[in-house]
Amino acid sequence: MIERTTTIEQNIERVRGRIEKAASTAGRDPATVRLVAISKNFPVTDLEIAYRCGQVSFGENRVQELQEKWKDSLHFDMEIDWHFVGVLQRNKVRFVIGNVSLIHSVGSCRLIRTIERLAARDDIVQDVLLQVNISGEETKQGFEPDQVEDVLRHSHEFPHVRVCGLMTMAPHFEDPEKTRPVFRQLRELRDQLISLGIASDLSELSMGMTNDFEQAIEEGATIVRIGSAIFGARYEC
Repeated sequence: MIERTTTIEQNIERVRGRIEKAASTAGRDPATVRLVAISKNFPVTDLEIAYRCGQVSFGENRVQELQEKWKDSLHFDMEIDWHFVGVLQRNKVRFVIGNVSLIHSVGSCRLIRTIERLAARDDIVQDVLLQVNISGEETKQGFEPDQVEDVLRHSHEFPHVRVCGLMTMAPHFEDPEKTRPVFRQLRELRDQLISLGIASDLSELSMGMTNDFEQAIEEGATIVRIGSAIFGARYEC
């Protein structure tokens, strides 16, 4: 346990240092970049170690695992800022809304309508990001870039869903520099939507993971989703 604690502590320190360096390179304040630790398949004891190091935001991509860790975290007296980052099936929305501060992966109008209906029932407003398939990969979820404007123009129809920004997943390249155009395009799309007056506040750009978060930060990411650089290699079950 001591060895595991040391490993996670050192990893978090390294990641924070890399975030600061990337932000400084881009002339940005490192405080404008939020680190979300992706804890998929790692035990709540690992989360506790990270939490005691000051890491507050954690992301899960499976509803059942999120529910289990949410309950377990209460026993460890942790006030975690939960994020949902995976594909969210509409029949699982009721287990997520109100229990996470941000849903990163809203990639269809049907999902928006489901979130609106259930959030209205609970009299809450759920913060979300629109997932955009910038790379055009068939394996990636999300709206096409040219669909986002229309979605935002109809956002008044969903008063219980607050779109806070955009999210994308870049292809995995051995050379992370190859991901830079994907991140740049998402930022430019966001900036264009604001300049056209279609959205007054799309402050969040969730992009960049362990392999490419520095490039994402240099291109404007406000949220980076990092798992293995903090917790190590996953055991996929």
